[in-house]
Amino acid sequence: MLNELWLIPALPLAGFLALAFLGARMPRGLAGFIGVGSVGLSAALTILIGLRFLGAPPPDNSYTQVLWTWFEVGKLSPQIAFCLDPLSLVMTFIVTGVGFLIHVYSLEYMRDDPGYARFFAYMNLFVSSMLILVLADNLLLLYLGWEGVGLCSYLLIGFWYSDPANCRAASKAFIVTRVGDTAMAIGLFLLATHLGSLNIHTVMEQAQVQWAVGAPLAVAAAALLLGGAVGKSGQLPLQVWLPDAMAGPTPVSALIHAATMVTAGVYLIARTHVIFELAPSVQGLVAAVGALTLLIAGISALAQRDIKRILAYSTISQIGYMFLALGVGAWSAAIFHFFTHAFFKALLFMAAGAIIVSLHHEQDIFKMGGLRKQLPAVFWTFLAGALSLVAFPFISSGFYSKDEILMLAWYSPQGGWHLWLAGLTGAVLTSVYTFRAVFIVFFGESNGHVTSKPGSMMTVPLWILAGLATLAGLVQTPITHLLERTPLWSETAGEQTAHTGELGLQVAAIAAGLLGIYIAWSRFVVHRDSTREWTETAAGAKLCALSASGCGFDWLYDMLFVRPFITAANFCKKDFTGAIDTAIVSVNMGLNYALHASQSGRIRWYATAMAIGAAITLAIVILL
Repeated sequence: MLNELWLIPALPLAGFLALAFLGARMPRGLAGFIGVGSVGLSAALTILIGLRFLGAPPPDNSYTQVLWTWFEVGKLSPQIAFCLDPLSLVMTFIVTGVGFLIHVYSLEYMRDDPGYARFFAYMNLFVSSMLILVLADNLLLLYLGWEGVGLCSYLLIGFWYSDPANCRAASKAFIVTRVGDTAMAIGLFLLATHLGSLNIHTVMEQAQVQWAVGAPLAVAAAALLLGGAVGKSGQLPLQVWLPDAMAGPTPVSALIHAATMVTAGVYLIARTHVIFELAPSVQGLVAAVGALTLLIAGISALAQRDIKRILAYSTISQIGYMFLALGVGAWSAAIFHFFTHAFFKALLFMAAGAIIVSLHHEQDIFKMGGLRKQLPAVFWTFLAGALSLVAFPFISSGFYSKDEILMLAWYSPQGGWHLWLAGLTGAVLTSVYTFRAVFIVFFGESNGHVTSKPGSMMTVPLWILAGLATLAGLVQTPITHLLERTPLWSETAGEQTAHTGELGLQVAAIAAGLLGIYIAWSRFVVHRDSTREWTETAAGAKLCALSASGCGFDWLYDMLFVRPFITAANFCKKDFTGAIDTAIVSVNMGLNYALHASQSGRIRWYATAMAIGAAITLAIVILL
């Protein structure tokens, strides 16, 4: 069964090729069947291969399938090869499983869109690229998948390209992530040059042999890989593209934020954790980036009016928790939170999409209200996702994964009280902005009219994800034990040792979440009018504007990079190099005009020109 590993990314890729070349001529039903079916088959195959892997683990808990050698240049000979181990198995299960549910949901969500087949083609390519990324045996093939998800994000964010705002959002995502991708590419050159390979296991082994802890090359490699990770995962300072990515259809938002692109950076750091362990300063920077990001994103979410932007900032914040865990060496905790986050974040986006469609594409939460009775299925499923997002105790999967991160942020040798406090503060903010949305959208007076209700193609995936968002935390121990079997995976003492103060930290984490819910209920239900009046004061309006703008990062980057670049470009239009270019264009245009004028259609002129040309050619031959 393991020999069929290559089919997992190949099936969605085949679906993409079929839809890309034949989709425009297909009936809509057939296009949807191919788009959904290819990912469904990949998900079913993942389950079968996963059961075989767990039932009879291969040697060293790792199976590698080599298809062919990509190319050979000197000592570098990367292969088209896939590697299945516990880490890639967990990632593949999420990508195919959640991706399949999102595809099913899309059948109804996109049914009236003229770009129906094109949408599923892009989605299939997105899933295939992510699967190549997580199954790649070497960093070059991983980078191919990495760039593939970047391309697909551009295509899907700008899917409705007739609106210039969507095109700008797609371009912004593509350009900002290119900054991180460039850093990652340089890091790969460094690893290939100094370690002689891009095979992941070889690189990790050689790094341990050749580099001491704190070695400059190890620090440089880790910092460059971190640059790539923060770009793809929307972490500081490259987080500005992620909220604008909401320009795409809601299923795209669910796929990007739950199962694919934004988790690629988390996977990269977890997969190359040996290099980060050899660079403690960079590993500490990972934790700091995560802590600052989760706080800034939480603050930014507090004043958003667009329901999808609230969820976008929550994704940035939750990925920040994963970076925090990675930075303190809690590798299993980071992946476990990725596991639970995939379910409840996909659920929240898809439930938000059901609301948006039901209200004739309205996304402003203050134009909603009272939907608890009008859309009961959406309410209960959204509530299940919200409870998991805020880590509601005992009945949500997010409680178990976030609680583990907060505990290890305190006890890990690389952690400390300051990182724990940042995570705890983020937990309060998460509860406030999440239940602010819940109370405004589903309670109070109705401010919008429900024009339609979601059908079974949308509600069935919601109920499945609601169950997973509630119960997935119960597999904490099996998941942790599975991840500990990852080759070369080394857990920190903080993850291996029980601590006497765990109960106190758990009580603090529970209290933080409940406090945030109480604040949201007090401010947006009981004292809603006074809260609105405060936001209309001078100080309140400024704070809300700062929060709504993402804490001003777009303005800052506009001042530091965009405007100077435009000014320089306008200046360079008038320099001497521009004159040279203009002269070349003018000469070519003149020659084109002369040639155009010579084509008069008069045969006598053609014959005369040919005779003159022949005479000149003959004279040159005789005289020279």
